[in-house]
Amino acid sequence: MRVLLIGANGYLGRFVADRLLADPAVQLTALGRGDDADVRFDLATGSPGALTRFLDAVHPGVVINCAGATRGGARELTRHNTVAVATICEALRRSGCGARLVQIGCGSEYGPSQPGSSTAEDAVPRPGGPYGVSKLAATELVLGSGLDAVVLRVFSPVGPGTPAGSPLGRLAEAMRRAMQSGDGELKLGGLGAQRDFVDVRDVARAVHAASLSAAQGVINIGSGRAVRLRDAAGILARVAGYGGALNELDGLPHPGPVHATHTAHATHLRATMGHPRAEAEHHTTAASPAAFPYPDGCGTWQQADVRTARDRLGWRPRINLEESLADIWMEAACRI
Repeated sequence: MRVLLIGANGYLGRFVADRLLADPAVQLTALGRGDDADVRFDLATGSPGALTRFLDAVHPGVVINCAGATRGGARELTRHNTVAVATICEALRRSGCGARLVQIGCGSEYGPSQPGSSTAEDAVPRPGGPYGVSKLAATELVLGSGLDAVVLRVFSPVGPGTPAGSPLGRLAEAMRRAMQSGDGELKLGGLGAQRDFVDVRDVARAVHAASLSAAQGVINIGSGRAVRLRDAAGILARVAGYGGALNELDGLPHPGPVHATHTAHATHLRATMGHPRAEAEHHTTAASPAAFPYPDGCGTWQQADVRTARDRLGWRPRINLEESLADIWMEAACRI
């Protein structure tokens, strides 16, 4: 099976590539903007015609799109998340390859949900910020394209390679610094939000399964369990062996970037719920809408209903959050 993977160097894309390369039946070609891609192509500026010619030459059976931006202004997010997907869909319509499209969406497309609820695929999406809007627009383009296509709405991926700018990545780095300097107290802000964390390796398994299946439409990929960020912080402290106190600061998380300041006895981290899949994109500090004080636009609660993934892909998450956090800590601890 010939597979064209777009965005192989991103956070999710790297693990998807590893998963596909482990399958001897897959012949993988990577397309991206970097020098190490098999084929260099910028979806945000390249024409559908140019991509069509490449598709006709390679003739993949599956196209997987893991590319996109998680940070930046509305214009940049639209260009990389929506226009890019429009280019892919148009190129596939023009091409004679007949490839199946697996598009990586995100839980931010749903926006805030009722605490205690599980969000199923038939929920009406109401994204609370430009990132979720740009990804939802991409999903609608895929669903309306007439292609053989599936959109995997990935909730909050964690595990090895978690970006240092994500909430759990920032937390691990602050904990490393606290342990290095002997601080006996870690003061944390904005840990009241609850998110559905799913290991990035389980996400890669889901992408692999989706590429082999005939499933179409939208499928949620998550753990099916919301975890409070302060509980995740407690697990991380345990796997790190941090014996200091974890004290939470009052108030909602600040919508801007995180600032960690150190005193002689305590480390202060105002952690905010951002985008776990942050890559090397430009970051703006524009405030989120007042109705949604969390930068990912998902409010205080998000939990996926993952029954469709089980029924249509035969997929279930295998890696628990403690293992994911242990891997995050291992990488943080190895930094100089």
